[in-house]
Amino acid sequence: MKKSLIPNIITITNLLCGCIAIVCVSNEWYNLAFVVFVVAGIADLMDGIVARALGVSSEIGKQLDSLADMVSFGVAPGAILFSLLAKSWYGDQGWNEYFPWLALPGFLLTGFAAYRLGKFNIDTRQTEEFRGLATPAATVYVVGIMMAFQQDFMGVSQLILNPGFLYTSILILSILMVSDIRMFSFKIKNAKWKGNELRYSFLIVGISGLFVFQYLGFSLAVILYVVLSLIFTHRKAALSTS
Repeated sequence: MKKSLIPNIITITNLLCGCIAIVCVSNEWYNLAFVVFVVAGIADLMDGIVARALGVSSEIGKQLDSLADMVSFGVAPGAILFSLLAKSWYGDQGWNEYFPWLALPGFLLTGFAAYRLGKFNIDTRQTEEFRGLATPAATVYVVGIMMAFQQDFMGVSQLILNPGFLYTSILILSILMVSDIRMFSFKIKNAKWKGNELRYSFLIVGISGLFVFQYLGFSLAVILYVVLSLIFTHRKAALSTS
C-alpha cells in the first residue's frame, strides 16, 4: 500500500462517519450520532497528522478533505438543525403530512459551510490562524445543543426547541463562518506555556465546562472560543497601532 493512501483512507472514514451521522439524526438516534461525530472529528484531526508524519502530501488529499468536511461538518449539522426545527414546529407527530418549509432554514448552515470551505481552500492567510469560524467548530456547537436537548440538561430542551433560538443560532453561526474575523488555531509548535497561553487557557476552561455543563459545555466552549478570538483580535490590533 502506498503511504499516500493511508491519510486518504482516514479522510474517507471522516466522510463515511458524516453519512452515518445523517442517517442517525434522521432517525433521532442522537446518542449514536454523537459517537459518530466524535469519530469523524478524530479522523479529521488525524489525517493531517498522519500525512505529515509520513511525509506525504497530494492535491487529491486536500480535495478529499474538503469533500469529507462538507458532509460531516456541513450536511450533517444542517440535518441536526432541520431535525430540531421540525420537532419545534411539527412536534412529535412529525411533518409527514406537510412539506417542512419552516424546518428548511436548518440547511442554510450547510450552504454557508460550503462557501466557508471554498473560501478556506483559496485563502493563503489561514495557515497559522483561521479567518472566520471553522466548520468543525460550528458543528461542535450544533452537536452540543442536540445532546443537551436529548438529555434535557437543566431543563434546556424547551429553550433549544424555541424557533427563535434555533434560527438565531443558524444566523450567527453562518455569519461567523464566512466572516473575516481572526480565530486562533490549535496548532501548537511546542508544549511550552509561553506562546500558547490562549490555547491552554481555553482548553482548561473548556474541559472544566464539560464537567459542569455536560453536553451543553460543547456549545458553551464554542461561544467562549469566539469571544476569546474577538478579544485576541482586538488586542493584536491595538498592539500593532501602538
